[in-house]
Amino acid sequence: MDDSSRKIDLDKLISYSNDLVNVLKDKRDLNCLTLCLEQSNSLSASCNADFNEVRSLLQDYQKKIDECKQKTEQARSEVVADAELDLLQRELDEELEKERMLGEELRACSIEFNDLEQQRVSILERKKSLQKLEQDELRTQMMLSMYASVTNIIPNLDDQSKISGYIVEKDKNAVEKFEFDPSKMTALDVCNEIWKIVGS
Repeated sequence: MDDSSRKIDLDKLISYSNDLVNVLKDKRDLNCLTLCLEQSNSLSASCNADFNEVRSLLQDYQKKIDECKQKTEQARSEVVADAELDLLQRELDEELEKERMLGEELRACSIEFNDLEQQRVSILERKKSLQKLEQDELRTQMMLSMYASVTNIIPNLDDQSKISGYIVEKDKNAVEKFEFDPSKMTALDVCNEIWKIVGS
């Protein structure tokens, strides 16, 4: 039985060999095989290049992993003890509290500064107002002086409810007071009476 199976295999082998010879004799099949071989070589070269690139990338990543492990170990060795960390935290809290208090003082100073600035502006405005009043008073005095030198009359402006004042006669060194009630006399009558006193 073993001999018959070997014979069958041998017959198949011979048959396959004949088929292969026939295929190789056909030029189209030879060209197709050549093309397949070239494609196989190209694919193999491309796979080899990809393999080398992936291997290089893996080596780079392994180096980075090793560096990270070293940094991790170094960081662990440099970690501050818990007691020192607590002390640093307390110091930080104290500094933050100081900063908060300084911030409150700064806000209070800012409010006070704003109040002082408003007072300064108010004082400047009052000063300008006083200067204007002084200028107006000086102008009024000059006008009164001019009226007195021209008409010899000095009006009394303190009481606005009546028309009163003084008639000054320099030559006679005399001062005569006058007073009229505008509710009982017209402005023309008051004017005529004053001129009468001045002309007399």
